[in-house]
Amino acid sequence: MSDPSHSPITTDEITASPTSQSSLPPPSQLQQQQQNSTDSEYINAEQKKALEGIRRFLKGKTSYDVLPVSFRLVVLDTALLVKKSLTILMQNGIVSVPLWNSKTSRFAGLLTAMDYINVIQYYFQNPDKMDKIEDLTLDGLRGVEKAIGAVPIETLSIHPFKSLYDACIKMTESKARRIPLVDINEETGREIVVSVLTQYRILKFVALNCKETRSLMKPLSQLNIGVYENLETVSMNTPVIDVIHLLVQRGVSSIPIVDEQYKLINIYEAIDVLALIKGGIYTDLSLSVGEALMRRAEDFEGVHTCTINDRLDTIMETIRRSRLHRLFVVNEEGKLKGIVTLSDILKYILYGEVDE
Repeated sequence: MSDPSHSPITTDEITASPTSQSSLPPPSQLQQQQQNSTDSEYINAEQKKALEGIRRFLKGKTSYDVLPVSFRLVVLDTALLVKKSLTILMQNGIVSVPLWNSKTSRFAGLLTAMDYINVIQYYFQNPDKMDKIEDLTLDGLRGVEKAIGAVPIETLSIHPFKSLYDACIKMTESKARRIPLVDINEETGREIVVSVLTQYRILKFVALNCKETRSLMKPLSQLNIGVYENLETVSMNTPVIDVIHLLVQRGVSSIPIVDEQYKLINIYEAIDVLALIKGGIYTDLSLSVGEALMRRAEDFEGVHTCTINDRLDTIMETIRRSRLHRLFVVNEEGKLKGIVTLSDILKYILYGEVDE
């Protein structure tokens, strides 16, 4: 297995311009403190102004504006077998898909990788029912998830002509990473699934079209976003089933993999589970993480890292250039210190630096 492709973020250093009069004495400590205070006040003011500008931008755009001119949408009927649905997802290189109930002609929720993980959890807890897995339909997922106390299929949606700001608020309040756009045919009254909007697509749209992102000069250390304590990690030797349990218990989509020195070496994602069960290996979940990663798709986006001193403008530039869903905060030795997700960034853009 090849090493993960890290995408470290670097921040340009800002240095004071040298004085043209060499005879002048260097600034005193008091003068330096005053200068630092002035710089800090300027950055704070610019940060607040930039966030206000981004929010105005989001309110002035609709969710439909984010969609590309041409795109393909896959929608699955709830009567479809779970096994076949997985094949369709893998063949199309997608990790979520809207569901459609043909009996009611209505949107029936959003199928994600976590729903397949719930199936694994269910049959791991009920091995005597393993013979019925071949006949499980997407309609039956609600019963499976209810039996293990898991979060049911996401049914959140929004009209495509609602503001992008409203979509972001709705996603943040429900802790959803994506939201389907559902329209209604005025003549028939039937729902129409238009597309699915993701946090990444929204933030990239902002990074591409909103110049205010260049003024987000505060570093992560001052933003109070992300998780830096009680981080769950695994090693290359951890059994996959243990990682699956962690994904469910923590309600996260990935778990960092570290070595003996706590250095970040890779991650195991919920979508990696799909590649594992694609071949029907529901029972052989004692495979180690290292062995399971050998089945990972070649188009893996890599592990993106940053430091606590990286600025938000630099992070937004990285989102503009690279496809990512989270950033792992490491120190100069490569040791894991924290995790910042796109949810954290989106929430900060919506609510950060707001006067009480």
